[in-house]
Amino acid sequence: MDGIRYCCPCLFGVESVLSFEIKRIGGENLAVSDGRISFDGDINMLARANIKLSTAERVMIELGSFEAKTFEQLFQGVKALPFENFIGKFDRFPVKGSSLNSQLHSIPDCQSIIKKAAVTRLSKKYGIERFEETGALHQIQFNIYKDRCTVYLDTSGAGLHKRGYRKDANEAPIKETLAAAIADFARVKTGSQVVDPMCGSGTLLIESAYKSMRIAPGLMRHFSAESWESVPKSIWKTERDLAREQANLAGGFTGTGSDIDERAVALTLQNSKLAGVGDYIKAAKADIRTFKPKDGTITVCNPPYGERLLELKEAEELYKVMGQVLAPSKDHPCYIISPHEEFERLFGKKADKRRKLYNGMIRCWLYQYYL
Repeated sequence: MDGIRYCCPCLFGVESVLSFEIKRIGGENLAVSDGRISFDGDINMLARANIKLSTAERVMIELGSFEAKTFEQLFQGVKALPFENFIGKFDRFPVKGSSLNSQLHSIPDCQSIIKKAAVTRLSKKYGIERFEETGALHQIQFNIYKDRCTVYLDTSGAGLHKRGYRKDANEAPIKETLAAAIADFARVKTGSQVVDPMCGSGTLLIESAYKSMRIAPGLMRHFSAESWESVPKSIWKTERDLAREQANLAGGFTGTGSDIDERAVALTLQNSKLAGVGDYIKAAKADIRTFKPKDGTITVCNPPYGERLLELKEAEELYKVMGQVLAPSKDHPCYIISPHEEFERLFGKKADKRRKLYNGMIRCWLYQYYL
């Protein structure tokens, strides 16, 4: 397995950040599309990508792609894929996927055909007809778009946004992968001083700390492919050791959080400690109305937006207050994510740049103030 084609899905809007990350860890021949990036790498890349990529949702092996307008084409296309390179005699290989703008639109039927084709292929390779499927999980995923089917093996298991440090969260947490992208857009680097005056569960501060100190986000968790017999155990230790060596904890990063909710402050401190960056992040109870920006700091925040009318009015009043107290400038830039389309008007200042992002299924904008 000298060369493997990988695919990493990502949140819409962060493809540029993920592309840079993939190139930085040695990925080659990148193909970028909306919400996903494919690239080439060796077997070590399987572990390296899972451990080090901060904005990917998961790491998948791209087994192949082919036209599938009929079930026969789907069956034959799947049967031609080299499942035996990764799936053993006793392994589990369930199937799930999606179809959009294609003649094959029944997901259950597609699942059944793909499973049958995989079994047919593996039966011939291993000389057995019945698979116990009691071993390691090899999740087969498929995507059929405009009559073209692509088949993957998921190597991550739980989504990569599950770093392992956020045991608890406030009512409206920002996804860890999105927070990592915001830290990149905010130009957080070695020695940055980052402030979040509405810190919630601390995710923006923690991901900023990871970026500033080059801490690999996947160091504290495990991945599905770690249990695969087809993947050498040594690559996981090699890549984790290398990631630890590359971290720079002495770079001078500090994170400062505040929130009007005592529980949020406690969550930030707790999660920062679980994330291994508790020594670099402090938080205290405070009303944003008392906030005073300091030159040389970067302010990042995910303010509440309100789903009901009363909450929405309260959120809009809060945005007005934010505009008065944050007073962004070149010396203390601000990066604020919100789904409210009138945020700039309420904030009282037009953003220097506005970027569309998605927090899960919620369409948001990152309002960037840096001039």
